[in-house]
Amino acid sequence: MKANVRFAERMWAAIDVGTTKICVLIAKQLGEDSFDIIGLGTAPSDGLKKGVVINVTKAVESISVAIKEAELMAGIKLESAYVGISGAHIKSVNSTGMIPIKGGRISKSDITKVIESAQAIPIADGQQILHVMPQHYIIDGQEPILDPVGMHGVRLESSVHIITGAVTSVQNLIKCCEMSGVMVSNVILEQLASADAVLSEDEKELGVAVLDIGGGTSDLAVYQNGSIRHTMVLPVAGNHFTNDLAIGLKTTIENAIKVKHEYGSVIMDSETSMLELEIEKVHGSELQTVYQEMLVKILRPRACELLSLVNNEIHSKKLKRFIPSGFVITGGGSLLYGMEKLAGEILGTNVRIGSPKMGFSSPRILNSPIYATSYGLLVHALKKEALGSNGLSAPLVSKVFECMRSWVADFF
Repeated sequence: MKANVRFAERMWAAIDVGTTKICVLIAKQLGEDSFDIIGLGTAPSDGLKKGVVINVTKAVESISVAIKEAELMAGIKLESAYVGISGAHIKSVNSTGMIPIKGGRISKSDITKVIESAQAIPIADGQQILHVMPQHYIIDGQEPILDPVGMHGVRLESSVHIITGAVTSVQNLIKCCEMSGVMVSNVILEQLASADAVLSEDEKELGVAVLDIGGGTSDLAVYQNGSIRHTMVLPVAGNHFTNDLAIGLKTTIENAIKVKHEYGSVIMDSETSMLELEIEKVHGSELQTVYQEMLVKILRPRACELLSLVNNEIHSKKLKRFIPSGFVITGGGSLLYGMEKLAGEILGTNVRIGSPKMGFSSPRILNSPIYATSYGLLVHALKKEALGSNGLSAPLVSKVFECMRSWVADFF
């Protein structure tokens, strides 16, 4: 019991600023690796497109509504939070670095230096580093290892995965949260958060890919040996399914969303193919009768497009060998009926739908792929606290985030 005393009043918060919804979670830490969800707030998202803020005023209003709802449930005033980020502006690259080992024995400072060496690469104008994630280290040209601290050698090499984002997009996201009354503790790439929510440690170790189909973007991440291997943001996501339905059925966006959630399917099923639905026409003056078969004909091509983009990325980057455990699909788009089966056919591997792994006391509603990112933000922050949110030593992480804060100050 005494072991948890120092965690009793420690609060964590996460804000998932999505294109279709804002989700705010507040948690109380119970131990070194556990927490209890005490606050949940959601609100329809406005002012964002494909994960990027396009109207600050509307975005602030949406975020504020979700924050107030979470604060009311938790009975506390939220001061700071970890915030998820995504969008087509996110880029990634693998890089290597090398340093001589002074004194012959590798120290933590050597790890920091070799990672700094690896991140010394040209960055496109308008981009800044968000995450620098170690993959492995090599001592004197030997086999790759994960933790070289304390080992002896004369030369240390590192392989890292570097993720960058557009300066203005990060600025706007941070500013919107701060205008809503919450300081940003750190910004975390959303697919990293989703992975921490839905993947097991064994899957990450053996090799697995996670695809988070959100409202504005779909986020891909590949893991092996417990480390990130590849990330990518795809421009096809849930809103495309909704818009396709609205156009195909000649109905409103609101009705299209309802139909998608209740009857959306990407495969033909003998039990549902003849299901009749009555849907309002776009002008709202009369109803039309459609069969679920028509929904499949509208939704399936878009799903095939998304999954084909993922498949092309896997093959063009030669990533197939990294994912013997197959794919885990999460996010709201994963809930379309038949998505798991269709993905297995197109990707040619095992596929499962990923829901947050609720190991702690949490509202039952969170046990859905829709909340994978927001729940994962808390898990990611808690897991990485000791080493920094990127799995790096704290000094290097501080440099990166302090730089991010300076972008906001300079811009506003």
